[in-house]
Amino acid sequence: MKITIAVIPGDGIGPEVINQAKKALDAIADTYNHVFLYKEAQMGACAIEKTGNPLPDKTLELCRKADAILVGAIGDTTFDNNTTLKITPVQGLLRLRKELGLFCNIRPIKTYEGLIHNSPLKREFILGTDILMYRELTGGVYFGIKELSDDGQNAFDGCSYSVEEIARVTHLAFKSAQKRRKKLTLVDKANVLETSRLWRKTVTEIAKEYADVTLEYLFVDNAAIQLIVNPKQFDVILTENLFGDIIADEASVIAGSVGLLASASIGNKNGLFKPIHGHLSNLKGKDCANPLASILSASLMLQHLGLHEEAFAIERAVEKSILLGITTEDIKGKNNYVASTSKVGDFIADYIANQEDSNLNFQNIHMGQSTII
Repeated sequence: MKITIAVIPGDGIGPEVINQAKKALDAIADTYNHVFLYKEAQMGACAIEKTGNPLPDKTLELCRKADAILVGAIGDTTFDNNTTLKITPVQGLLRLRKELGLFCNIRPIKTYEGLIHNSPLKREFILGTDILMYRELTGGVYFGIKELSDDGQNAFDGCSYSVEEIARVTHLAFKSAQKRRKKLTLVDKANVLETSRLWRKTVTEIAKEYADVTLEYLFVDNAAIQLIVNPKQFDVILTENLFGDIIADEASVIAGSVGLLASASIGNKNGLFKPIHGHLSNLKGKDCANPLASILSASLMLQHLGLHEEAFAIERAVEKSILLGITTEDIKGKNNYVASTSKVGDFIADYIANQEDSNLNFQNIHMGQSTII
């Protein structure tokens, strides 16, 4: 199969982690006889610096034509600490989602046996957690009318949803639940917000088409609590844009590191795949950032493209790296060996190419040579 991938390394550690994802994809291409054509483009702070636009037209056009889009990280501390700027890196990502109709964000949240010790939550609470979050991505308060009074003393952010916007992501979430443990939890604030009441009414009606799936409801404040005290109760979580942004990041503590969490943003045609972590510019150029979320984003991309065996090969390689402790400092493994960003990427690629051989020579790892023997 020949696949064109728009690659947006972005800012901060983005280029470093994207390079490791490409290593994994190159190993997949060699092993499964595919051709991946990478078309690189700019978005975010680097694009603002060079063009004054966080999403240059050239980048948007490239993304429209690509089979899939792989993104590293967007943002910069210069913009993070200045709320008065009219042009910001995240505007590029928001516009790209809107222009391509990427209305559904999917975030897997799962625990790894070898990393339970990294989570601040108790082992018995989180072991076995496997959640899939479906977040509506192009509606709600992020895309509503925004106003600031002339005197700067009052501000307004409008939140709006239509039945169509709610229904399209709801059907995807229910279909996913049918393939999993057949349970869907709607997270809203229907006791206060009119938009949430519309969400609850619409989802309840659609649920009649999926009789084999159990539908439950949680207010977002209670959902935030339940994610911490009993995350294993969840299968598929469905929610709106703002709530999803918050609780998905909260759930990162379950896995033990935000550096493990990948995401997919999909529409009727296009798909964008990126780690949920930020730019982490303080780690830029140090070869120490965790690349696993970026690599797992590549796995989500392959699943979206129908290459399920290839996607599972990447997941197995990631699980093996964690099991053997070939990890970066933030999730230092049981062997107390700290690998660099590039060394983790090398191991993942080597394991994909040599899946039948799981023996490791740690001296070779330290020397920067092949990890599989």
